[in-house]
Amino acid sequence: MRSRNALLLVGVVFHLVYLWSIFDIYFTSPLVHGMTPYAVELEPPADRLFLFINQSFIPADGLRADKIYQLYDEETANVTKAPYLRDIIRKEGTWGVSHTRVPTESRPGHVAIIAGFYEDVSAVTTGWTMNPVNFDSVFNQSHHTWSFGSPDILPMFQHGASDPSKIETFMYPADFEDFTAEASNLDTWVFDHVKDLFQNATSNKELNSLLKAKKNVFFLHLLGLDTNGHAFGPHSSEYVNNVAHVDQGIKELVEIIEKFYGHDGKTSYVFTADHGMNNRGGHGDGHPDNTRTPIIAWGAGVQKPNTAHPTGHDDFSAEWDLSSYQRNDIKQADIAPLMASLVGINYPVNSIGELPLQYLDQTPLFKAQALLVNAKQILAQYEVKHDEKQATELFFKPFGPLSKDHSPALLLQTVEGLIQDEKYIEAENLCLKLIEMSLDGLRYFQTYDWLFLRSIITLGYIGWCLFGLEFVIRTYVFADDQDKQPTVIDSFISYASGVTLLGLFWIIYRQQMPPMYYAYAFFPVYFWRDVLLRRDILIKALQGGLQSSGGTVSVLLLVVSILAGLETLVYSYFRREVLSAALILAAIWPLFMPSSAKNEGSPLLLPLWSLSCLTTSVFTLLPVEKGEDIRLVVLGGVIIVAVGAAWLYFGRKNNYMNTSGYNLIAFELILIAASTVLVYSTSSSLQQRNGLPMLNQYASWAILVVSTILPFIYSGDAGDHFLHRIAVISLAFAPLMILLSISYEVLFYFCFCSTATLWLLVEGRIYQGDVTSNQKIAKSTTRSLQLRDVRTTLMFMFFVNVAFFGTGNVASLGSFSLQSVYRFVTIFNPALMGCLLIIKVLIPFFIISTVYGILAQILDLPSFSLFLLVVSINDVQTINFFYFVTDYGSWLEIGTSISHFCIAELFIIFTICLFWLGQVLLGKVNVRHTVNEPLQSKKSQ
Repeated sequence: MRSRNALLLVGVVFHLVYLWSIFDIYFTSPLVHGMTPYAVELEPPADRLFLFINQSFIPADGLRADKIYQLYDEETANVTKAPYLRDIIRKEGTWGVSHTRVPTESRPGHVAIIAGFYEDVSAVTTGWTMNPVNFDSVFNQSHHTWSFGSPDILPMFQHGASDPSKIETFMYPADFEDFTAEASNLDTWVFDHVKDLFQNATSNKELNSLLKAKKNVFFLHLLGLDTNGHAFGPHSSEYVNNVAHVDQGIKELVEIIEKFYGHDGKTSYVFTADHGMNNRGGHGDGHPDNTRTPIIAWGAGVQKPNTAHPTGHDDFSAEWDLSSYQRNDIKQADIAPLMASLVGINYPVNSIGELPLQYLDQTPLFKAQALLVNAKQILAQYEVKHDEKQATELFFKPFGPLSKDHSPALLLQTVEGLIQDEKYIEAENLCLKLIEMSLDGLRYFQTYDWLFLRSIITLGYIGWCLFGLEFVIRTYVFADDQDKQPTVIDSFISYASGVTLLGLFWIIYRQQMPPMYYAYAFFPVYFWRDVLLRRDILIKALQGGLQSSGGTVSVLLLVVSILAGLETLVYSYFRREVLSAALILAAIWPLFMPSSAKNEGSPLLLPLWSLSCLTTSVFTLLPVEKGEDIRLVVLGGVIIVAVGAAWLYFGRKNNYMNTSGYNLIAFELILIAASTVLVYSTSSSLQQRNGLPMLNQYASWAILVVSTILPFIYSGDAGDHFLHRIAVISLAFAPLMILLSISYEVLFYFCFCSTATLWLLVEGRIYQGDVTSNQKIAKSTTRSLQLRDVRTTLMFMFFVNVAFFGTGNVASLGSFSLQSVYRFVTIFNPALMGCLLIIKVLIPFFIISTVYGILAQILDLPSFSLFLLVVSINDVQTINFFYFVTDYGSWLEIGTSISHFCIAELFIIFTICLFWLGQVLLGKVNVRHTVNEPLQSKKSQ
C-alpha cells in the first residue's frame, strides 16, 4: 500500500536526482588529470605578463565590446571614451572581439580566460564562487602572480593551486560593492594598490627582485564597470564615464610599469572582459550583448596593427571607425594559451583553447612550435580520456580519426619533421587539424555514454508518469487501495526487475561510472515494476474510458487532445505570445459553455472573466526588457488598495468576513499603501544618487516579514468565505510584489490574481450547473475524478506558465534586473539577491496554488487529487525539454535549453512544496459550507 505522502516524497527525490542528470549527460566536467604540462622551449618574447598582464591583463568586468570601441556623439564631434586603448589599436597592438560562453557570469568567464576551459557546470552548486574540482591555470604555472580586486573572484585561483603562496591577492572589503553608489572607486582602489606595489619595490630589495623575475603575472580585476552597469545601465553616464576612467587608469599604470622596468620591451598587455551586459544592466544568458567582449593585446610578442588588407568586420563594428584595422575575433578560452606562449610558461593542462596565431609577432619557428605545444597539451587530455574509457568500457569503440593510420604519435612525428624541414605553414595546418581532432575526440568520449543514460532517463520519466497516474486512478477514481494477492506473473515481474537492476548496477560498477548513475538506474526499474504489478488498475481504467467515451477513436482523440495541450504549453516557453492567444480564446470560452452555466448566478461573472482574460493577455505581449517606471508600480499599488477597499465594503455587507477578518484586510491595505510610498521614496533617492535610505531599508524588511506571515498567523474560521481567504492571501503578498517591482509587474499581479479567482468561480458555476438541485442538497462527500477534470488540470498548468512568463522570460537570466532588490539590499550579495528574485517569480504561484486547492473542494474532489494529477502528467513537458537541451550552437540556444529543462524539472518540486504550503494558507476555510453559489451573499444563503 502506498500513501500519498510517500508518493510525494518519492517524487521530490526522483526529480532532484534527475535534475542532476542534465549535467552528467550534456555537461560532463571537461577536467581530466594526470597530463604532463607543456611549454614552448624557445625564448619567450615577454619576461612578465600583466594581467594587465605581464601582459597586463585587465578583465574589465561587465564591459561590452561596443562600449570600449564605439564613438560617442558629443556636440559636433564623435569622440571615444577610451582614447588610450583606441590609440593602442591604431599604433601598437592587435584587437578584436572575444566570444564567451554561457553562463555569462564572472566566475565562468574568468575561468575561461585564465584556465582556458569552460566552466564545469556543477560549479553552479557553489554559486559560481568556487569550483568543486581543482584546476590548473596561468596563475598556477607562473613564477609569481599578484592579483588585485574583488573578493568574489580572486580567491578561486589561489584555491587549489600547487603552491598557493605564490598567488598573492589584494582585495577590497565586500561591502565596497554597493549598487546604489557610483562604483569607479573600485577601479581606483585597484589602480592605487598596483601603484603602491611598485612604489614599495623601490625601497624593498626582496620585492624588487621578485617583481623583476621572469614569468610573473599581474592580474587587475576591475569591477567598477560591472557594478555601474547593474546599478545605472550600460547607457548611463556613470557607465560611460567609467570606461574613460579605466582607460586613463591603464594609461597611467603602463607608464609606471614601463618606467619601473626601464622600457626593456619585455612586458605584454592584454585587455579583455569576462562578460558583456544587456541594455538593462543584466547578464547571464547567451544574448550577443553578453557574449561579446573586447580583446586588445599589445607589447612584447604581440602583432602590430594590420592595415594592409583589414578583414573581420561586420555590421557590429561598422560604426566604430576601425574598419582600416584588422579585427581578429577569438574564443574566450583562446586567451589562456596566448598568455602562456607570450610569457613562456606551461600551458594550463586543462585548457582547450586554441592559440590565436594572428595575435603573435614571432618567427615562423616560434609560431609553429607554440602551436605544436598547444596541440600536445590538448592531445594529452584526449589520451587520458581514451585510456580511461578503454580501461573500463565493456565493449570499447575507439575514436576513428585518431586511430590506425591517424594515430597521435604518427601525427606528432609528422609535425616535428615538417618543422625540422622548415615547412612551418604545413606544420601549423597539421597542428590545427590535430587540435580539431583532439577536441572532437574529447567530445566523443564526453558523449560516449549518452545512449545508455538517455535511455534510462527517458524510461524513468515515462515510468514516473505511469506510476503517478496509477496511484491517482486507484485512489481517486476507483477508491481501491487494497493490495491484491500476488500471482505467478507478479513473482516473475519482481524477479525480472531485481535481475535487471542488478545487471544495470554491475554495468555501472564495471565501467566505473559516477555514483549518481546508480540512482538514475534505480528509479525506472522501481517505477516500471510497480506499474506492471498494478497493471490491472490501468487496464480497468482503459476499459472504463472506452466504455464511457464511446470507443477507441474517442479515447485516442482525448489522449491526442491532452498531449496537444501539453505541447502547446511547451511551445509557450519559446513564444510567450502563445499565452496571449490562449487567454484570448479563454475570453470567448463563455460562448461555448452549457446554458446551465450561462443562466445561473450573477450575470456579471462571465463578462468579468472575459474582460480579465483580455487584460491579462496584454502582459505576455510586452517586451521582456523593461526599464524602471515607478509610475506603473505606484499605479498598481493604488489599484490594489482601491479594489481591496471595495472588497472590504462588499465582503462586510454580505457577511463574507468576521470582524477579525475585516481588520486583517484593513491592515494589509495599510501595508500595501506603505509599500507603494516606500518604493516611490526609495526610487527617488536612488535616482538622485543618494543611496538607499536606512529607514526605508528597515521598513521594507519589516513589511516583508509582517505581510508574508499574516496568512499563516490568521487561519480564519470555518465560516470564512473562500473569496475572503483568497483576498487575505493575495493582499498579503502584494506588498512584497510591490517592493520587488520596477515596472508593470504589480499591474500584472493584480490582473493575474483577478483572473485566477474568476476562473475558480467559473469552474464552480460549470460544475454546479451539471449537478441537479437534489444532489446539491444531499451532497456531503467527495466524488471520484472524471475525464472532465483533466481540463481543469491543464488550465492550472496554463496559469502556471502565465505566472512564470507574464512579466518576462523567466528562462533567461537576462530577464532579471537587480534593481528589483534595491529596496532591500544594495551591497553585492548574490545569494540574498538571487533568493529575493526567485521569491518574486514564485509569488503568483502562491496564489494559483491556493486557488487550485480551493477549486478541488468546490468540485467536490479530495484536496490532493487534482494536484497529484498535475504531478503525474507534467513530465510529458519535462521529456520534451530533456531532449531539447543542447551543448552546441549559439550560447543563447544553450542557455535557454538548460533553463527550460531546469524550470520543468523544478516545477514538480515547487508544486509539491507549495501545495503543502497551500494547505496551510487555506487555513480553516470550509468551501463546502460557503460555496452554495459564488457571488451570492451568505445572507441570501
